[in-house]
Amino acid sequence: MEKFEKEFQIRSYECDKNGYLRLLTLMNFLQDAADSSATFLGFGFDFCLNSGLAWVGTNYHIQINRLPVVHEKIKIQTWPSGENKFMALRDFIVFDEKGHEIMKATSQWVLVDINKKRPVSLNQYLPQYMYIDERVLGTDFAKIAEVENPSFSKVFEARFDDIDLNRHVNNAIYPLWAAETLPAEFLEKHAPSEIEISYKKECLCGQKVEVKAELNNLSSTYIISCLDEPKECARLHILWQQRA
Repeated sequence: MEKFEKEFQIRSYECDKNGYLRLLTLMNFLQDAADSSATFLGFGFDFCLNSGLAWVGTNYHIQINRLPVVHEKIKIQTWPSGENKFMALRDFIVFDEKGHEIMKATSQWVLVDINKKRPVSLNQYLPQYMYIDERVLGTDFAKIAEVENPSFSKVFEARFDDIDLNRHVNNAIYPLWAAETLPAEFLEKHAPSEIEISYKKECLCGQKVEVKAELNNLSSTYIISCLDEPKECARLHILWQQRA
């Protein structure tokens, strides 16, 4: 079994005002590489569609040495990196054109029965599931802390365009909501160096969420909750670094 590789070129509309890759686009690139890899291995979108299943992300842990810039080419290498009864692990390394490692990430996924909205056993649907026992981050996806003293808060409404093929807000939107809760003055001078995401409950089109953020120096923690029902949708922790 070999690691899957996919190349991307950073286009102007995928960048922020300073020419750096948008956080939303980074998350979409990771998902795109994961989907292509899963399809190549026989358990991608078409397999799930025909089986009444869906892959749902539960956790991400991303370390960023630097964000790529406009017109730069990058290569994402990804592979299934572990599994247990319900959880599948997938890791990523992002390289620049010179072969330097600029990012790495690990993620955790569950295979869900769409009708029952319940996780199913990997062994039941993927008895031949194979993986490469290699992790780029030794994370165990520890629980993200509470937000006890919010520094900032903001309300967002899930737009039609935020909804993905699984009929709920796409995973990439949550770190965007989190970052946008901080002041623009802070975001002008800082870029994320590490991101942890724990997805809790789905958010549907039209639902309003409140993001509470606690910022301490270069460390920020977030809780994203629905306003129309008592449920927590996600928690995030982001470490920031000064922009070059």
